[in-house]
Amino acid sequence: MLNEITNVITAIVVMYIYIKEDCSDIKLSWIMVILIFPIMGLCLFIMYGSKDATKRKLAKIQKIDAELEAYMLETSLQQDNTLITQLEQTDFAVANQARYISNYGKAPLYRNTDVVFYKDAKDGFEAQLADLKKAKEFIFMEYHAIEDAEAFDKLKEVLARKAAEGVEVRIFYDDVGSIGFINPEFIKEMRKQGIQCRIFNRIIPVLQIFMNNRDHRKITVIDNKVGFTGGYNLADEYFNIVNPYGYWKDTGIRMEGDAVMNLTVAFLELWNFIEKTDSSYDKYIKQYTYTAKETGYIQPYADNPLDDERVGENVYMNMIKNAKKYIYFMTPYLILSNEMIRELTLAAKRGVDVRIITPGIPDKKLVYRVTRSYYPVLMAHGVQIYEFTPGFCHAKQCICDDELAVIGTINLDYRSMYHHFENAVWMYQTKVIPEIKDDFIETFDKCNLVTDALVREQHLLTHLGNAFLRLFSTLL
Repeated sequence: MLNEITNVITAIVVMYIYIKEDCSDIKLSWIMVILIFPIMGLCLFIMYGSKDATKRKLAKIQKIDAELEAYMLETSLQQDNTLITQLEQTDFAVANQARYISNYGKAPLYRNTDVVFYKDAKDGFEAQLADLKKAKEFIFMEYHAIEDAEAFDKLKEVLARKAAEGVEVRIFYDDVGSIGFINPEFIKEMRKQGIQCRIFNRIIPVLQIFMNNRDHRKITVIDNKVGFTGGYNLADEYFNIVNPYGYWKDTGIRMEGDAVMNLTVAFLELWNFIEKTDSSYDKYIKQYTYTAKETGYIQPYADNPLDDERVGENVYMNMIKNAKKYIYFMTPYLILSNEMIRELTLAAKRGVDVRIITPGIPDKKLVYRVTRSYYPVLMAHGVQIYEFTPGFCHAKQCICDDELAVIGTINLDYRSMYHHFENAVWMYQTKVIPEIKDDFIETFDKCNLVTDALVREQHLLTHLGNAFLRLFSTLL
């Protein structure tokens, strides 16, 4: 009797998944899990697979977003459409990309912003420390992982001093991202120093789908004038103070000028999502007089896994679609949707130089195996894969045709593009784009080009194991 009931429930749930509007790969993974492991699969789907369980969370974040958007509108800080019109005169496809990010990512396009690129996370961190010391009004910091160790000790000292001077200091981190890095007394210690501190999505030992949606963003904002983002968290391994996976390769950028506004808004979105405490944004969202030295276009944006708009993935795919000469990616994980595979291979087929850098030393062996399982299908159609031999390449960046670049927190995997809160910066004709390209060229020289012979060397059982893992790759 129990088996019959389970079979009926399984059939209903499988049909429900099949007719859902969702990524076909994710639907297939859930169907396979439920068919192979019915009881466990159904429990996992209830926990992590049904978005119906997050409707209240989505309504909450949409309410906060509507408040922020209304405030931007009231204060005339919404999208300046003349910038997109200017872009249309140069490249209509690029203008369409900016329009998409503005309309569906709710992130205006800016000029009047200077950008600095850091090819080494340590340089970015040192620049952050210098700018934090200059803060006058407020400091916002949002990170997936914070480690209460050597690097953060330097930061903590600066934050405590600024708080004592009357600067408002806010910091929050993801609970899963910081497991093992922070002791239970961390928040109390921060608050004793006058620093407001919160945890995003606390781990609760109950069945809850939202546990799967982590905050993967990395944002620092100083007075709404200076902003930092990139791939690195605030933990020692990101700055090569410790080396558990060889040399750690990470990158980041500094922005000064109008575009910092988008990072401020992104921070306030999740800060108030954790606990709604801001009744006014006057102190934080306001225009400053600034004259940039460069004239490029810049558009920081954020992505929200609770809605159905995959901004992070769509930006990447639009870049691939419109690439003319080359497009290069750095990513620590390579777990792709069929749509992304199609775009990458189609670009290579039409003559675009498509290259992807992945780590040579993994931080997660199972995910590394899945990453390598995607090599054959990509290489068969002309995509070149490079493995970073000195260690772990954690940077998340992309460059295209000497004109476009993206740097941020978005990996080429399902977790970043479907499950996590993410952020990145889209740039067109900014002065740092040649520097980003140089960083790619330098990094290629430190990589091994994956060859067909290397793929063929893998044992048949390895290929079969990888194929099995691929069935569940969307859930990793």
